[in-house]
Amino acid sequence: MSDIAESGIAEFVAVTLDCPQPPALAAFYAAFTGGAVTYDTPEAAAVTLPNGVDVYFQGVPGHRAPTWPQGERPQQFHLDFGVDDLDKAEARAVELGASRFGFQPGEDRWRVLADPAGHPFCICLRQS
Repeated sequence: MSDIAESGIAEFVAVTLDCPQPPALAAFYAAFTGGAVTYDTPEAAAVTLPNGVDVYFQGVPGHRAPTWPQGERPQQFHLDFGVDDLDKAEARAVELGASRFGFQPGEDRWRVLADPAGHPFCICLRQS
């Protein structure tokens, strides 16, 4: 192992999602997580989550949502959110504009939803 790998020279600070409408997606994630929109323009927006992690959204003309669980455009990544109650969290996400996928591989441990731009994300029971 090299000295660079051992020294940990980089710190993860954010993830960026391509989307058609950055302000709308930032508002969704801020409302769902209790985070705060910290940057908001038509081209880009950002949310700082309660744990301090930032999620950025960049506008991409002609954005096409991933297909899941299979299809022409694989998801490539997804976000996971810990929740205390799957039913309540799902209901709140749907109220805010999310949708539920028909295929649910997690049974009673997690659920796969799509945000308003079509990105898959999971709500997972918090670990005790």
